[in-house]
Amino acid sequence: MPENSASAADRLHAVLTTLRASMADQISTAPSVREEHSHGEAMTAAHLPEAVIFAESTQDVSAVLSACHAHRVPVVAFGAGTSIEGHVVPPEYAISLDLSRMTDILAVNAEDLDCRVQAGLTRQSLNAQIRDTGLFFPVDPGGEATLGGMCATRASGTAAVRYGTMKENVLGLTVVLATGEIIRTGGRVRKSSTGYDLTSLFIGSEGTLGVITEVQLRLHGRPETLSAAVCQFENLHNAVQTVMEIIQCGIPVNRVELMDPVQMQASIQFSKLEGYRALTTLFFEFAGAPAAVQEQVSATEALAEANNGLGFAWAESAEDRSRLWKARHDAFWAAKALAPQARVISTDCIVPISRLGTLIDGVYQDIKASGLRAPLLGHVGDGNFHTLIITEDTPEGHAQAWELDKKIVARALALEGSCSGEHGVGIGKLDFLETEHGAGALGVMRALKNTMDPHRILNPGKLLPAGPAYTG
Repeated sequence: MPENSASAADRLHAVLTTLRASMADQISTAPSVREEHSHGEAMTAAHLPEAVIFAESTQDVSAVLSACHAHRVPVVAFGAGTSIEGHVVPPEYAISLDLSRMTDILAVNAEDLDCRVQAGLTRQSLNAQIRDTGLFFPVDPGGEATLGGMCATRASGTAAVRYGTMKENVLGLTVVLATGEIIRTGGRVRKSSTGYDLTSLFIGSEGTLGVITEVQLRLHGRPETLSAAVCQFENLHNAVQTVMEIIQCGIPVNRVELMDPVQMQASIQFSKLEGYRALTTLFFEFAGAPAAVQEQVSATEALAEANNGLGFAWAESAEDRSRLWKARHDAFWAAKALAPQARVISTDCIVPISRLGTLIDGVYQDIKASGLRAPLLGHVGDGNFHTLIITEDTPEGHAQAWELDKKIVARALALEGSCSGEHGVGIGKLDFLETEHGAGALGVMRALKNTMDPHRILNPGKLLPAGPAYTG
């Protein structure tokens, strides 16, 4: 029987038979393992993969993709499972390719401030292992994400206002293409004027063009001084105006995060933030040499005071700073604790910072009209914020939450923003891509996908909505 006429079940069986000859101990069809790989953190419905394969090397990934390409079997790369837009949910008759065992640090070049790591390593583990070098990796999305997954979703986080996103902090990659071919992109140099920028092509591609197995990362020196502070405001617009002026004045804050009164109340209860009120709140972190930090602090305090800030409360010790930022990173769980039996979905809009206040005003109108509870927080230094929509865990509740999400995204797009500043597209944001990018740009993206993955085995159904490809 010709290869392409075999049933999906038969093709899958052929792949597993081929791979068991050399990877038997790395293949699991246990129900509990399959269930763990059927979903991420999204509200998107889970779906079991037919098998989970634990890769331990780039060569393992190459062998899996080569077999799957030959037999037309879909493959979904899996790291920590922390994505929240349905990126890791497998389609029918698919294999989940788990890279979490690939955790080696392959090289650290302290003099050049870079390192090379396997894709399954988490940023927390990397920073713990290189602490003695005086260097660290700054991109901090908050969860226990793998560095390969962070590349695939073009992750950012609380420190992006100072250090940028994954796009700015990756020098090169090792990628396995759909056919099983292994390529290396970029290198160790800080700039190059040769060839297409393939590294940037794969950053944010969500496993639809290739599977990232190694990452060459920029590292940064640990700052001599760290200082954190909290400033509360009676008026949300005053807080946003303060941040806008900080950015426009070029004050190099390390982090600046916002919580609205609803989120602040939830975090006070959940994270035991004593001494704070349920008001709009900015969390600041300053870093650098002592004199530079003092200059940043003085300038920021002056701007906050001019915008009716209620004074700075300082977190002087490392323990106090850690407590503040842990409260920020635990905001999702704090919101969920307001209604433990409910579900929470997070919007992820970003707009030019001058339009953030306008967007938030509109979002508050939409929240009020919806009747839902939805705390708001965000990386306001770059115009990115999240609304944590709390809804009953029912089909009707989910529909109500998605309707509010669509209204919020529509407002952001109308203000020349994006539907996602850091979470990616996955399944959850597909409906917004044509509005944001236009049919022509999507056609070019589809043409790239068809060229690099002609059998459409790599994470099918993610990132790109269906439609015509560019043909020239």
